[in-house]
Amino acid sequence: MEKSLLGNLISSINNSKNNDLYRLITALGIRHVGGKASKILAKRYKNIDNLANATKEDLQKIDDVGEVMANSIVEFFNQDQTKDLINRLKDAGVNTAVLEDENQVEDNRFEGKTFVLTGTLEKFTRKEAEDIIERLGGKTSSSVSKKTSYLLAGEEAGSKLEKAQSLGVQILTEKEFEDLIK
Repeated sequence: MEKSLLGNLISSINNSKNNDLYRLITALGIRHVGGKASKILAKRYKNIDNLANATKEDLQKIDDVGEVMANSIVEFFNQDQTKDLINRLKDAGVNTAVLEDENQVEDNRFEGKTFVLTGTLEKFTRKEAEDIIERLGGKTSSSVSKKTSYLLAGEEAGSKLEKAQSLGVQILTEKEFEDLIK
C-alpha cells in the first residue's frame, strides 16, 4: 500500500511540473496578481523570464494591469530570493512557459468584450463558460460595470442582473450564449 501511495505522490509531483505558465504565476503568490491577471500576463509574456524582465511601464500598457499591480510584479521579480526560486524551479524541471495548446484562442469573436456571469447555468459550469469566452478572445469579470459588454444570466440571477439592467448592459440567456458560441 505504501509503495502505491508513494508512487502516486511522485507521479502527481512530476505531473505538476507540466502545468501552464499562468498556473506558475498564480502559485508564486505575487501580491495583487490573481488567476485572471496570471492568464493575462502569461499570454502577453509567454515565459517567466520575459515577465521577470518586464518594466513597470510595459506592464501598465496591458489592460487590467494598473500601477499597483505593475509595481508589485516588478518588486517581486527584483528580489534575490525570487530569482533563486525561479532558478530552482527550472532546475527541478518545472515548466516556465506557455503551453501552446492550453486555452489557445480559437477565434476573436469576443475580442474586446467583457462578460459577467450570474445565477446558475444549466449546461455549463462557470469555469466551462469562462474558458469558452477566453478561447473566443473575450474576458470575464466578477462585477458589472459600464465596461461590461454582456451579462450571462442563469437561473436565480440577483443583484448583478439588476445592476446590468440599470446600466443598459446586454443580458444573455444561456440559450443566447449557446447561439453566440456556435
